[in-house]
Amino acid sequence: MARKTNKQLTKSKDKVVSGVFGGVAEYFGWDKAITRIIGAILIIFPGNVILGLLIYFIAALVMPDAPNNEQKSYRQDDDDVIEGEFKER
Repeated sequence: MARKTNKQLTKSKDKVVSGVFGGVAEYFGWDKAITRIIGAILIIFPGNVILGLLIYFIAALVMPDAPNNEQKSYRQDDDDVIEGEFKER
């Protein structure tokens, strides 16, 4: 049986402002430039720029940063660790 891979929505390391649109593009496998252009249009087009920017910056605060190279993922699946126990390094 194939094992599911848990994807996590994180900010992109390839940032223009804070990495929100880049992270969304990486999560869905979309082109980053087109995602950023569409995101900017959606912020400006409805006419309420303040609300769009507020939603963007809330997303920037809520979305976690992408893991470092030495950190493979935020959630490490380790069969030796039982919930509530600490693993010595």
